[in-house]
Amino acid sequence: MSAAPKLPRGRHTGFLVEGSVIVTSLESSRTLYAEGFFGTPIGVEKPKGVDFDAPLKLNLIEALYLVERGVLEVRRLDGSLVSFEELRGLVESVEELRLLYTVYRDLRDRGFIVRSGLKYGSDFTVYRLGPGLEHAPYILHVYRGFERLDPTEIVRAGRLSHSVRKTFILAFPSRDGRVTYLMFNWLKL
Repeated sequence: MSAAPKLPRGRHTGFLVEGSVIVTSLESSRTLYAEGFFGTPIGVEKPKGVDFDAPLKLNLIEALYLVERGVLEVRRLDGSLVSFEELRGLVESVEELRLLYTVYRDLRDRGFIVRSGLKYGSDFTVYRLGPGLEHAPYILHVYRGFERLDPTEIVRAGRLSHSVRKTFILAFPSRDGRVTYLMFNWLKL
């Protein structure tokens, strides 16, 4: 699938707070969530649409993507601007976040909705439409170059994904920003 990225309209502001970006404007929070399912409304476990009255919390990967796309500006609590380069430096200072961002950006640019996969022991869950509109069809794990590909772990992830009716995908990001995906289909013999 290669659709246009789902980007929110307008320009929004968030504040860098302890490794997250908080969008305090309710209008911006609702727009960012409604038009791309970015972030999580603070204190709202499973938002139903945009009927929430809470600031939005973006992780650094989401914030960097929105800044790179010109949708978000990030400021410090004193009001000074955090540049794209500074924000990218925060993400890239942790090798794991750099790899996750490479895959996140690739999937978002292809038009997918990307959310945390922690609930399934993976890096991401990936949607075509978005949470609340469908169950995530994919569970995705980003291969870190230093990891050993353990066949037992692949089988374990495959069994879990099959039991929750999701397709398991391994993503292999390269240094030049390209990503190769390996999708597993389980056959009954």
